[in-house]
Amino acid sequence: MSNRRAAVLLCCALGVLTACSGNAGGIASVPQVAQDERAGATAPGRYIQHIFIVIQENRSFENFFMGFPGADAPSYGYAGNTKTTLQPIALNDPRELHNRWPYALADWDNGKMDGFSNSAMTGQPPTLPYSYVPENQIRPYRTLASRWVLADRMFATEFGASFTAHLDLIDGNTVLPPGTYAEADYPPNWVWGCDASVGTRSDIVNHARQEFYNGPFPCFTHVRTMADTLDAAHVSWRYYAPSVSQGFGSTLWSAFSAIKKVYYGPDWSNVVTPETRVLTDIDRSDFPNVVWITPDWRNSDHPGNGSDTGPSWVASVVNAVGTSKLWKSSAIVVVWDDWGGWYDNVPPPQRDFLGLGIRVPCIIISPYARVAQGKRAGYVSHSTYEFGSILKFIEQTFNLKPLGSPADGYTDSRAKSIRNSFDFKQKPRAFRPIAAKYPKSYFLHQTPSMRAPDDDD
Repeated sequence: MSNRRAAVLLCCALGVLTACSGNAGGIASVPQVAQDERAGATAPGRYIQHIFIVIQENRSFENFFMGFPGADAPSYGYAGNTKTTLQPIALNDPRELHNRWPYALADWDNGKMDGFSNSAMTGQPPTLPYSYVPENQIRPYRTLASRWVLADRMFATEFGASFTAHLDLIDGNTVLPPGTYAEADYPPNWVWGCDASVGTRSDIVNHARQEFYNGPFPCFTHVRTMADTLDAAHVSWRYYAPSVSQGFGSTLWSAFSAIKKVYYGPDWSNVVTPETRVLTDIDRSDFPNVVWITPDWRNSDHPGNGSDTGPSWVASVVNAVGTSKLWKSSAIVVVWDDWGGWYDNVPPPQRDFLGLGIRVPCIIISPYARVAQGKRAGYVSHSTYEFGSILKFIEQTFNLKPLGSPADGYTDSRAKSIRNSFDFKQKPRAFRPIAAKYPKSYFLHQTPSMRAPDDDD
Protein backbone atom coordinates (compact mmCIF):
# COMPACT_ATOMS: atom_id res chain seq x y z
CA MET A 1 0.00 0.00 0.00
CA SER A 2 1.38 3.44 -0.89
CA ASN A 3 2.19 5.98 1.82
CA ARG A 4 -0.43 8.34 0.40
CA ARG A 5 -3.14 5.63 0.40
CA ALA A 6 -2.25 4.72 3.97
CA ALA A 7 -2.51 8.36 4.98
CA VAL A 8 -5.99 8.64 3.48
CA LEU A 9 -7.23 5.54 5.29
CA LEU A 10 -5.73 6.65 8.58
CA CYS A 11 -7.27 10.09 8.22
CA CYS A 12 -10.69 8.57 7.53
CA ALA A 13 -10.38 6.44 10.63
CA LEU A 14 -9.56 9.50 12.68
CA GLY A 15 -12.17 11.81 11.16
CA VAL A 16 -14.99 11.18 13.61
CA LEU A 17 -12.67 11.21 16.59
CA THR A 18 -11.00 14.50 15.77
CA ALA A 19 -14.05 16.37 14.58
CA CYS A 20 -15.24 16.78 18.16
CA SER A 21 -11.89 17.69 19.69
CA GLY A 22 -11.05 21.06 21.25
CA ASN A 23 -12.06 24.03 19.16
CA ALA A 24 -11.89 22.16 15.87
CA GLY A 25 -14.87 24.02 14.46
CA GLY A 26 -13.44 27.55 14.39
CA ILE A 27 -10.54 29.41 12.88
CA ALA A 28 -9.40 31.09 16.09
CA SER A 29 -11.11 31.17 19.46
CA VAL A 30 -8.33 32.19 21.84
CA PRO A 31 -8.25 35.84 22.93
CA GLN A 32 -5.15 37.96 22.54
CA VAL A 33 -2.54 37.05 25.15
CA ALA A 34 -1.91 39.10 28.26
CA GLN A 35 0.96 41.53 28.64
CA ASP A 36 4.37 39.89 28.44
CA GLU A 37 6.37 39.21 31.58
CA ARG A 38 7.94 42.29 33.09
CA ALA A 39 11.52 41.20 32.39
CA GLY A 40 10.90 41.38 28.66
CA ALA A 41 8.50 44.32 28.51
CA THR A 42 10.97 46.93 27.22
CA ALA A 43 10.53 47.70 23.51
CA PRO A 44 12.97 45.28 21.82
CA GLY A 45 13.69 47.63 18.91
CA ARG A 46 15.84 49.78 21.19
CA TYR A 47 18.30 46.90 21.43
CA ILE A 48 17.62 44.44 18.60
CA GLN A 49 18.13 45.34 14.95
CA HIS A 50 18.85 41.92 13.44
CA ILE A 51 16.67 38.83 13.80
CA PHE A 52 17.73 35.43 12.47
CA ILE A 53 15.23 32.58 12.11
CA VAL A 54 17.29 29.41 11.66
CA ILE A 55 15.01 26.55 10.60
CA GLN A 56 15.87 22.87 11.03
CA GLU A 57 13.82 19.76 10.27
CA ASN A 58 11.69 17.06 11.85
CA ARG A 59 12.56 16.64 15.50
CA SER A 60 10.37 16.69 18.59
CA PHE A 61 11.47 18.38 21.79
CA GLU A 62 11.82 15.00 23.54
CA ASN A 63 13.88 13.57 20.71
CA PHE A 64 16.62 16.18 21.20
CA PHE A 65 16.21 17.41 24.77
CA MET A 66 15.12 14.43 26.83
CA GLY A 67 16.40 14.88 30.38
CA PHE A 68 17.52 18.49 29.92
CA PRO A 69 17.69 20.10 33.40
CA GLY A 70 14.59 22.16 34.18
CA ALA A 71 12.74 21.17 31.00
CA ASP A 72 9.61 19.04 30.74
CA ALA A 73 11.22 16.07 29.01
CA PRO A 74 11.02 12.77 30.91
CA SER A 75 12.80 9.60 29.81
CA TYR A 76 9.64 7.65 29.10
CA GLY A 77 6.37 7.90 27.23
CA TYR A 78 3.23 5.88 26.58
CA ALA A 79 2.35 3.70 23.62
CA GLY A 80 -1.33 3.19 24.28
CA ASN A 81 -1.46 2.13 27.91
CA THR A 82 2.09 0.79 27.89
CA LYS A 83 4.78 2.83 29.59
CA THR A 84 7.75 2.90 27.24
CA THR A 85 11.32 3.94 28.06
CA LEU A 86 12.85 6.15 25.39
CA GLN A 87 15.77 4.47 23.65
CA PRO A 88 18.89 6.13 22.18
CA ILE A 89 19.12 6.49 18.44
CA ALA A 90 21.98 7.88 16.36
CA LEU A 91 21.50 11.29 14.78
CA ASN A 92 22.47 9.77 11.42
CA ASP A 93 20.32 6.65 11.77
CA PRO A 94 19.06 5.84 8.24
CA ARG A 95 15.44 5.34 9.27
CA GLU A 96 12.74 8.01 9.12
CA LEU A 97 9.12 8.25 10.25
CA HIS A 98 5.76 9.27 8.83
CA ASN A 99 5.01 12.92 9.63
CA ARG A 100 2.08 14.02 7.51
CA TRP A 101 -1.18 15.48 8.84
CA PRO A 102 -3.04 12.23 9.75
CA TYR A 103 -0.04 10.79 11.56
CA ALA A 104 0.22 13.91 13.70
CA LEU A 105 -3.40 13.46 14.73
CA ALA A 106 -2.81 9.80 15.50
CA ASP A 107 0.28 10.59 17.58
CA TRP A 108 -1.57 13.31 19.48
CA ASP A 109 -4.60 11.04 20.09
CA ASN A 110 -6.86 13.77 21.46
CA GLY A 111 -4.19 14.94 23.86
CA LYS A 112 -3.27 11.55 25.29
CA MET A 113 0.10 11.63 23.45
CA ASP A 114 0.16 7.86 23.19
CA GLY A 115 -0.26 7.07 19.50
CA PHE A 116 3.26 7.61 18.19
CA SER A 117 3.59 3.99 17.10
CA ASN A 118 1.49 5.05 14.11
CA SER A 119 4.44 7.06 12.80
CA ALA A 120 6.63 4.00 12.28
CA MET A 121 6.89 3.06 8.63
CA THR A 122 6.16 -0.43 7.35
CA GLY A 123 8.86 -2.82 8.47
CA GLN A 124 10.01 -0.62 11.35
CA PRO A 125 9.44 -1.50 15.00
CA PRO A 126 6.45 0.40 16.48
CA THR A 127 8.71 1.56 19.33
CA LEU A 128 11.06 3.45 16.97
CA PRO A 129 9.31 6.83 17.47
CA TYR A 130 10.01 6.49 21.21
CA SER A 131 13.65 7.43 20.80
CA TYR A 132 16.05 10.23 21.72
CA VAL A 133 19.37 11.37 20.27
CA PRO A 134 22.19 11.14 22.84
CA GLU A 135 23.61 14.42 24.07
CA ASN A 136 27.11 13.77 22.74
CA GLN A 137 25.78 13.64 19.15
CA ILE A 138 24.02 17.02 19.35
CA ARG A 139 26.47 18.76 21.65
CA PRO A 140 26.22 22.19 19.94
CA TYR A 141 22.46 22.27 20.56
CA ARG A 142 22.87 21.29 24.18
CA THR A 143 25.59 23.90 24.63
CA LEU A 144 23.41 26.62 23.09
CA ALA A 145 20.49 25.61 25.30
CA SER A 146 22.59 25.63 28.46
CA ARG A 147 24.07 29.07 27.70
CA TRP A 148 21.01 30.85 26.37
CA VAL A 149 17.24 30.19 26.37
CA LEU A 150 15.61 26.84 25.74
CA ALA A 151 11.86 27.14 25.13
CA ASP A 152 10.14 23.93 26.19
CA ARG A 153 6.66 25.04 25.10
CA MET A 154 7.19 25.88 21.43
CA PHE A 155 4.47 24.22 19.36
CA ALA A 156 4.13 24.07 15.61
CA THR A 157 1.19 26.26 14.60
CA GLU A 158 -0.65 23.30 13.15
CA PHE A 159 -0.54 19.55 12.84
CA GLY A 160 1.27 18.23 9.82
CA ALA A 161 4.61 18.68 8.20
CA SER A 162 7.00 21.08 6.51
CA PHE A 163 4.93 22.84 3.84
CA THR A 164 2.55 24.53 6.24
CA ALA A 165 5.18 24.91 8.95
CA HIS A 166 7.41 26.96 6.67
CA LEU A 167 4.44 29.02 5.51
CA ASP A 168 3.53 29.73 9.14
CA LEU A 169 7.06 31.02 9.70
CA ILE A 170 6.59 33.73 7.06
CA ASP A 171 2.87 34.50 7.25
CA GLY A 172 1.34 32.84 10.32
CA ASN A 173 -1.67 31.72 8.28
CA THR A 174 -2.56 28.76 6.05
CA VAL A 175 -6.34 29.25 6.09
CA LEU A 176 -7.96 29.54 2.67
CA PRO A 177 -10.81 32.03 2.12
CA PRO A 178 -13.58 31.96 3.20
CA GLY A 179 -12.20 29.90 6.12
CA THR A 180 -13.73 26.50 5.41
CA TYR A 181 -10.43 24.84 4.52
CA ALA A 182 -6.72 25.32 5.18
CA GLU A 183 -3.51 24.06 3.65
CA ALA A 184 -2.31 20.85 5.24
CA ASP A 185 0.53 18.91 3.63
CA TYR A 186 2.98 18.99 0.77
CA PRO A 187 1.61 19.18 -2.77
CA PRO A 188 1.81 15.69 -4.29
CA ASN A 189 4.89 16.27 -6.48
CA TRP A 190 6.81 17.95 -3.65
CA VAL A 191 7.15 21.29 -5.43
CA TRP A 192 6.22 23.96 -2.95
CA GLY A 193 4.86 26.81 -4.95
CA CYS A 194 4.53 28.84 -8.10
CA ASP A 195 7.09 26.69 -9.96
CA ALA A 196 4.95 23.57 -9.57
CA SER A 197 3.83 21.79 -12.71
CA VAL A 198 0.50 22.72 -14.27
CA GLY A 199 -2.38 20.94 -12.57
CA THR A 200 -0.69 20.57 -9.18
CA ARG A 201 -3.22 20.57 -6.34
CA SER A 202 -2.31 21.16 -2.70
CA ASP A 203 -3.49 19.08 0.25
CA ILE A 204 -6.11 20.73 2.45
CA VAL A 205 -8.12 20.00 5.59
CA ASN A 206 -11.60 20.99 6.71
CA HIS A 207 -12.95 21.92 10.13
CA ALA A 208 -13.49 18.24 10.90
CA ARG A 209 -9.73 17.77 10.45
CA GLN A 210 -10.21 15.57 7.40
CA GLU A 211 -7.65 15.78 4.60
CA PHE A 212 -8.39 16.19 0.89
CA TYR A 213 -6.14 16.35 -2.15
CA ASN A 214 -8.05 18.88 -4.23
CA GLY A 215 -6.73 22.16 -2.87
CA PRO A 216 -5.64 25.18 -4.91
CA PHE A 217 -2.50 25.47 -6.98
CA PRO A 218 0.26 26.31 -4.45
CA CYS A 219 0.90 29.88 -5.63
CA PHE A 220 -1.07 32.01 -3.19
CA THR A 221 -2.42 35.53 -3.58
CA HIS A 222 -4.83 35.79 -0.64
CA VAL A 223 -2.42 35.96 2.28
CA ARG A 224 -0.26 38.74 3.69
CA THR A 225 3.28 37.82 4.64
CA MET A 226 6.07 39.38 6.63
CA ALA A 227 7.47 40.57 3.30
CA ASP A 228 4.46 42.91 2.99
CA THR A 229 4.86 44.47 6.42
CA LEU A 230 8.65 44.61 6.34
CA ASP A 231 8.62 46.24 2.90
CA ALA A 232 6.02 48.80 3.96
CA ALA A 233 8.16 49.81 6.93
CA HIS A 234 11.40 49.81 4.85
CA VAL A 235 12.84 47.04 7.02
CA SER A 236 15.25 44.91 4.99
CA TRP A 237 14.94 41.13 4.84
CA ARG A 238 16.40 38.10 3.12
CA TYR A 239 15.60 34.39 2.85
CA TYR A 240 18.59 32.06 2.49
CA ALA A 241 17.51 28.88 0.72
CA PRO A 242 19.16 25.80 -0.79
CA SER A 243 18.77 24.99 -4.46
CA VAL A 244 16.91 21.76 -5.14
CA SER A 245 16.25 19.68 -8.23
CA GLN A 246 12.67 18.55 -8.77
CA GLY A 247 13.19 16.45 -11.88
CA PHE A 248 12.35 19.20 -14.38
CA GLY A 249 14.89 21.81 -13.40
CA SER A 250 16.26 23.54 -10.34
CA THR A 251 14.39 25.76 -7.94
CA LEU A 252 14.81 27.26 -4.47
CA TRP A 253 13.40 25.60 -1.38
CA SER A 254 11.76 28.63 0.19
CA ALA A 255 8.29 29.23 1.59
CA PHE A 256 8.22 32.44 -0.44
CA SER A 257 8.13 30.26 -3.56
CA ALA A 258 4.43 29.77 -2.77
CA ILE A 259 3.69 33.52 -2.55
CA LYS A 260 2.88 34.82 -6.04
CA LYS A 261 3.60 38.47 -5.24
CA VAL A 262 7.10 37.57 -4.05
CA TYR A 263 7.88 34.88 -6.61
CA TYR A 264 6.99 37.04 -9.60
CA GLY A 265 7.95 40.38 -8.10
CA PRO A 266 11.05 42.37 -7.16
CA ASP A 267 11.16 40.80 -3.70
CA TRP A 268 12.33 37.54 -5.25
CA SER A 269 15.82 39.06 -5.29
CA ASN A 270 15.70 38.76 -1.48
CA VAL A 271 15.53 34.96 -1.78
CA VAL A 272 19.13 33.88 -2.31
CA THR A 273 21.07 30.68 -2.77
CA PRO A 274 23.18 28.93 -1.69
CA GLU A 275 22.10 29.20 1.92
CA THR A 276 25.77 29.07 2.97
CA ARG A 277 26.12 32.65 1.73
CA VAL A 278 24.83 33.74 5.13
CA LEU A 279 28.16 32.69 6.63
CA THR A 280 30.02 35.32 4.60
CA ASP A 281 27.26 37.90 4.09
CA ILE A 282 27.16 38.58 7.83
CA ASP A 283 30.26 40.74 7.49
CA ARG A 284 28.65 42.94 4.82
CA SER A 285 27.69 46.46 5.83
CA ASP A 286 24.27 46.10 4.18
CA PHE A 287 23.26 42.92 5.99
CA PRO A 288 19.44 42.88 6.32
CA ASN A 289 17.40 43.26 9.49
CA VAL A 290 15.42 40.01 9.28
CA VAL A 291 16.61 36.75 7.74
CA TRP A 292 15.27 33.23 7.43
CA ILE A 293 17.77 30.42 6.88
CA THR A 294 16.86 26.94 5.64
CA PRO A 295 19.47 24.18 5.40
CA ASP A 296 20.70 21.78 2.78
CA TRP A 297 19.17 18.31 3.11
CA ARG A 298 22.40 16.93 4.58
CA ASN A 299 22.52 19.61 7.29
CA SER A 300 18.84 19.63 8.16
CA ASP A 301 18.65 17.06 11.01
CA HIS A 302 16.03 15.29 8.88
CA PRO A 303 15.77 11.63 9.96
CA GLY A 304 17.08 9.29 7.31
CA ASN A 305 19.52 11.70 5.69
CA GLY A 306 22.45 9.68 7.04
CA SER A 307 24.24 12.81 8.19
CA ASP A 308 25.39 14.20 11.53
CA THR A 309 26.25 17.69 10.29
CA GLY A 310 23.09 19.57 11.37
CA PRO A 311 24.32 20.68 14.81
CA SER A 312 27.59 21.92 13.31
CA TRP A 313 25.72 23.82 10.57
CA VAL A 314 23.68 25.69 13.18
CA ALA A 315 26.80 26.29 15.27
CA SER A 316 28.51 27.79 12.21
CA VAL A 317 25.63 30.23 11.68
CA VAL A 318 25.49 31.19 15.36
CA ASN A 319 29.27 31.56 15.57
CA ALA A 320 29.29 33.75 12.47
CA VAL A 321 26.78 36.08 14.08
CA GLY A 322 28.32 35.91 17.53
CA THR A 323 31.80 36.85 16.35
CA SER A 324 30.60 39.65 14.06
CA LYS A 325 29.76 43.28 14.70
CA LEU A 326 26.07 42.30 14.50
CA TRP A 327 26.15 40.33 17.75
CA LYS A 328 25.42 43.25 20.05
CA SER A 329 22.11 43.94 18.26
CA SER A 330 21.02 40.43 17.29
CA ALA A 331 18.48 37.81 18.25
CA ILE A 332 18.78 34.29 16.84
CA VAL A 333 15.87 31.85 16.99
CA VAL A 334 16.69 28.24 16.15
CA VAL A 335 13.50 26.25 15.60
CA TRP A 336 12.58 22.89 14.10
CA ASP A 337 9.68 22.96 11.65
CA ASP A 338 7.80 19.85 12.80
CA TRP A 339 8.05 16.90 15.15
CA GLY A 340 9.09 14.39 12.47
CA GLY A 341 7.03 11.55 13.97
CA TRP A 342 9.09 11.37 17.18
CA TYR A 343 7.49 11.01 20.59
CA ASP A 344 6.69 14.05 22.71
CA ASN A 345 4.94 14.10 26.07
CA VAL A 346 3.33 17.56 26.19
CA PRO A 347 -0.22 17.85 24.78
CA PRO A 348 -0.38 20.90 22.49
CA PRO A 349 -3.11 23.43 23.39
CA GLN A 350 -5.84 23.40 20.76
CA ARG A 351 -6.35 26.90 19.38
CA ASP A 352 -8.45 26.03 16.32
CA PHE A 353 -9.10 23.25 13.81
CA LEU A 354 -5.45 23.28 12.71
CA GLY A 355 -3.72 22.86 16.04
CA LEU A 356 -1.48 23.77 17.79
CA GLY A 357 0.69 20.95 16.53
CA ILE A 358 3.19 18.76 18.35
CA ARG A 359 5.99 20.41 20.34
CA VAL A 360 9.34 21.16 18.69
CA PRO A 361 12.70 22.38 20.04
CA CYS A 362 13.44 26.10 20.11
CA ILE A 363 16.61 27.88 21.25
CA ILE A 364 16.79 31.68 21.60
CA ILE A 365 20.24 33.31 21.51
CA SER A 366 21.05 36.97 22.10
CA PRO A 367 23.14 39.28 24.29
CA TYR A 368 19.80 39.97 25.99
CA ALA A 369 18.60 36.38 26.33
CA ARG A 370 17.24 35.85 29.84
CA VAL A 371 19.38 34.26 32.49
CA ALA A 372 18.08 31.80 35.07
CA GLN A 373 17.73 33.37 38.50
CA GLY A 374 20.91 33.03 40.50
CA LYS A 375 22.92 31.82 37.50
CA ARG A 376 25.19 33.38 34.93
CA ALA A 377 23.75 31.56 31.94
CA GLY A 378 20.87 29.43 30.80
CA TYR A 379 17.10 29.79 31.13
CA VAL A 380 14.27 27.38 30.36
CA SER A 381 11.17 29.20 29.25
CA HIS A 382 7.87 27.48 30.00
CA SER A 383 5.80 30.08 28.12
CA THR A 384 3.48 28.65 25.49
CA TYR A 385 4.78 29.72 22.10
CA GLU A 386 3.82 28.97 18.51
CA PHE A 387 5.42 30.04 15.26
CA GLY A 388 3.36 33.23 15.35
CA SER A 389 5.28 34.09 18.54
CA ILE A 390 8.39 34.60 16.42
CA LEU A 391 6.54 36.78 13.91
CA LYS A 392 5.06 38.82 16.74
CA PHE A 393 8.53 39.48 18.12
CA ILE A 394 9.61 40.74 14.69
CA GLU A 395 6.59 43.04 14.65
CA GLN A 396 7.32 44.36 18.14
CA THR A 397 10.98 44.92 17.33
CA PHE A 398 10.34 46.97 14.18
CA ASN A 399 7.03 48.52 15.26
CA LEU A 400 4.97 46.69 12.64
CA LYS A 401 1.24 46.08 12.64
CA PRO A 402 -0.03 42.48 12.88
CA LEU A 403 -0.46 40.66 9.60
CA GLY A 404 -4.20 40.38 10.09
CA SER A 405 -7.03 39.26 12.33
CA PRO A 406 -7.19 35.90 14.10
CA ALA A 407 -10.70 35.65 12.65
CA ASP A 408 -9.06 35.42 9.22
CA GLY A 409 -6.55 32.81 10.37
CA TYR A 410 -3.57 35.01 11.26
CA THR A 411 -1.82 33.69 14.35
CA ASP A 412 0.67 36.48 15.10
CA SER A 413 -2.01 38.55 16.88
CA ARG A 414 -3.10 35.75 19.20
CA ALA A 415 0.36 34.34 19.91
CA LYS A 416 2.44 35.14 22.97
CA SER A 417 5.60 36.86 21.83
CA ILE A 418 8.99 35.35 22.57
CA ARG A 419 9.86 38.79 23.96
CA ASN A 420 9.59 37.48 27.51
CA SER A 421 12.63 35.28 26.82
CA PHE A 422 14.71 38.47 26.74
CA ASP A 423 15.76 40.81 29.54
CA PHE A 424 16.72 44.19 28.14
CA LYS A 425 17.56 45.52 31.61
CA GLN A 426 20.45 43.13 32.08
CA LYS A 427 24.01 43.81 31.00
CA PRO A 428 24.49 42.51 27.42
CA ARG A 429 26.14 39.14 27.47
CA ALA A 430 29.36 38.35 25.64
CA PHE A 431 29.49 35.59 23.06
CA ARG A 432 31.68 32.52 23.33
CA PRO A 433 32.03 30.39 20.18
CA ILE A 434 30.26 27.05 20.13
CA ALA A 435 32.51 24.04 19.63
CA ALA A 436 31.39 21.77 16.80
CA LYS A 437 32.58 18.70 14.91
CA TYR A 438 32.53 20.39 11.50
CA PRO A 439 33.95 23.93 11.02
CA LYS A 440 32.49 26.75 8.95
CA SER A 441 34.89 25.94 6.12
CA TYR A 442 33.29 22.51 5.77
CA PHE A 443 29.96 24.06 4.80
CA LEU A 444 31.48 26.73 2.58
CA HIS A 445 33.09 23.98 0.49
CA GLN A 446 30.24 21.47 0.70
CA THR A 447 28.71 20.34 -2.60
CA PRO A 448 24.94 21.02 -2.54
CA SER A 449 22.83 17.88 -2.35
CA MET A 450 20.15 19.45 -4.61
CA ARG A 451 17.60 17.55 -2.53
CA ALA A 452 14.72 19.15 -0.63
CA PRO A 453 15.42 19.19 3.12
CA ASP A 454 12.04 17.51 3.64
CA ASP A 455 9.77 15.61 1.26
CA ASP A 456 7.07 15.09 3.92
CA ASP A 457 6.91 11.37 3.28
